[in-house]
Amino acid sequence: MTGKRVLSKYTINALVLLGKRIQLGRKNHKWSEQELAERAGVSRSTVQKIERGDPGSAIGTVFELAALVGEVLFEPEAKGLRAKISVTNDKLAILPQKVRKPRKTPSDAF
Repeated sequence: MTGKRVLSKYTINALVLLGKRIQLGRKNHKWSEQELAERAGVSRSTVQKIERGDPGSAIGTVFELAALVGEVLFEPEAKGLRAKISVTNDKLAILPQKVRKPRKTPSDAF
């Protein structure tokens, strides 16, 4: 696949907002970009990209930075996340394993 991936405005804005919230959390902790990078085990440039809302950053790294600065994304505690995972797994268990497009039926109109 060639060419640049096109993202929706919503996705772009959500990435920028999350990056800014990570930056705000970092500054509230009085950490430099380098200090946060060291805590996360990434480079300073990775922190900078994430804080700018770069869409090419690994989601696990973004979530780790958010957790380190105290930015709550889903639930304030891991126990709440585990409960939501369990409920979602229960819902997924009752749905078909594969999703297929409905077959087109021949039209009765001649």
